[in-house]
Amino acid sequence: MIGNEKVKRFYKQVAVVAKDDEFYTITLDGRPMHSPGRAPLALPTEALANCVAEEWREQPEESSPKDMPMTRFVNTAIDRVRPRLQEVVDEIAAYTATDLLCYRTGAPEELTARQAAAWQPLLEWAETRYGVAFRVTQSIMPVRQDEATLAAIRKEIGAQDEFALSGMHSLTVVSGSIVIALSVAEGRLEAAEAAVASLIDETYQAEKWGEDSEVAARRESIIKEIAAAARFLEVVLGNRNEQALKLA
Repeated sequence: MIGNEKVKRFYKQVAVVAKDDEFYTITLDGRPMHSPGRAPLALPTEALANCVAEEWREQPEESSPKDMPMTRFVNTAIDRVRPRLQEVVDEIAAYTATDLLCYRTGAPEELTARQAAAWQPLLEWAETRYGVAFRVTQSIMPVRQDEATLAAIRKEIGAQDEFALSGMHSLTVVSGSIVIALSVAEGRLEAAEAAVASLIDETYQAEKWGEDSEVAARRESIIKEIAAAARFLEVVLGNRNEQALKLA
């Protein structure tokens, strides 16, 4: 399924099938699913396979890819991330140098205070978690982050597989913040909290001046994408985060 055009449901039965204890796949009326690029839909965990399968079971008689975010993230991981893994890591890591949370307005004071209240605790969490130091500015000019900070965050991103990177790429791009993406991936932030943090400026402007339908639609789209990416990462990284907590 490519694009947002409506497609009629062409199957009745959806099943999850284990393949030699190595991976899981999904079948539609007994036929194994493939990505749009025709790669086998080989998923690393039963939890992820069940999540995608449930999405297909729930589809009505007509649907479009935008109604199936888990499938979209899986297909992106297989077709677009896996063949260019290091490029995707670089794309995500580049946000460390321009992270939304490091750029404060300076004025008006109320907005600056909201930014600090929402963003500074996340930066401090990241600094403790990854042993880095972020520079914050109120200037419109770019702030240069330490090479050690850039390297540490890139190392963390580079340790992820194509499925985690698929969700993290979406979350980083839509929020404008690798710190927000990492906070969600590691369970520091819930999806709703991440959306609030990402939209501090937009929310303030809407409260002061109102917003037209186009701006409201964009806000809703961001909230939905953050929620979908957060859910995907929860499924993909859930077991890993639980193990990390036990070892901490």
